[in-house]
Amino acid sequence: MKVCKFGGASVNSVERIQNLATILSSEQKTDDQLVVIISAMGKTTNSLERVTTAFYEGKKEEALHLFELIKQQHLTTSKYLLVTQFNECLSYLTDFFTEVEWLLHDKPVREFDYYYDQIVCIGELLSTCIVSHYLIEKGIPNQWMDVRDLLRTDNNFREGNIDWEYTSQKIKSAINTDTIYITQGFIGATEDNESTTLGREGSDYTAAVFANILQAESLTIWKDVMGVMNADPKQFPEASLLSELSYTEVIEMAFYGAQVIHPKTIKPLQNQQIPLFVKCFTDPELPGTIIHQHSSKQLPPILVIKNNQVMMHLRSLDFSFVGDSLLQKLYALFTTHSIKPNLIQTGAINVQICMDEYAEKIDHIAAAASNWFDVQLEKQLHLITIRHYTPEILDTMTAGKKQVLIQQTKEIFQMVYTA
Repeated sequence: MKVCKFGGASVNSVERIQNLATILSSEQKTDDQLVVIISAMGKTTNSLERVTTAFYEGKKEEALHLFELIKQQHLTTSKYLLVTQFNECLSYLTDFFTEVEWLLHDKPVREFDYYYDQIVCIGELLSTCIVSHYLIEKGIPNQWMDVRDLLRTDNNFREGNIDWEYTSQKIKSAINTDTIYITQGFIGATEDNESTTLGREGSDYTAAVFANILQAESLTIWKDVMGVMNADPKQFPEASLLSELSYTEVIEMAFYGAQVIHPKTIKPLQNQQIPLFVKCFTDPELPGTIIHQHSSKQLPPILVIKNNQVMMHLRSLDFSFVGDSLLQKLYALFTTHSIKPNLIQTGAINVQICMDEYAEKIDHIAAAASNWFDVQLEKQLHLITIRHYTPEILDTMTAGKKQVLIQQTKEIFQMVYTA
């Protein structure tokens, strides 16, 4: 048993879906039982987010127009890929389209996050439906599954928490023959059959959940990069491949903002000691990266840059020490607004906090914190984290930057700066 996951970039064109079929044919030669998790095509999730926003703002006609564009994109892809399977695929697609259109004709009466999940989840259902029928047309038998029938979550919309006991029972009973199973990442459902999502980029996490429950031999995540790199190659063309990493190293990288692996993906694999392969779908012959329990040694500097950062400067109003009680109040504010600080530095009467720029949430936090602190916000900042740094890389990466805040340990260097 193996699990494979394909991201949106691997199914964003007719040619790439055809390439996916070639990869799966090769994978099936080494294992008759495959579970394949597939994301929404390309930027479909972003487009569906715009549909949701327009609907929630009462712009029904705009929402319907934006959704019509998504419909036509998927219908066009189906027409190019399918001949004998087109009509059957169209029947499924029409049901999914109708699921959203019925909702868009109503008026919103619940919170935004609820409607977000009901609308955005359609992207994965559309992509997997098309891929499944294309594989059948190419002589690759498979079983399509609606993951909402298997993966149970609570009703914490947009960040659903998995009911592991129920989900384990359903997945084990559903995966019982030697074939390719095609299903969706990122989404689940509550016990009331309302769609939920697991957080952006949650498809990697879905794949890890399946691998854990099925005690898979391995999980392979197919991406549009050579493997895990020591920096984002779009920002650093000289970035190099990390051929081998430990679970711990990847968790650290994800914590500091590296985008290659979803932060929640590693633990389900680590618990079962399932190796994770990150491979390039445009060149499957490349070795990629293996992530497992063995320690990583002699790693090069690993660089992560987070843009669109805000620094909140706080000073106690009466010049009293910043003690546990004030910090607890701050942490409670962050929890309430679902904000994770990226860096915190405390002094006797000062606290400095760097976080992603969610304007409305940060304004609410700043307003509430002003009851205890003098609050100043500094925006349009960047945060660089360097693991396993060297003097040479520090000189290079700090040159020409106005430093706002620095934290440094033996292994990790972090700097908030303006360009």
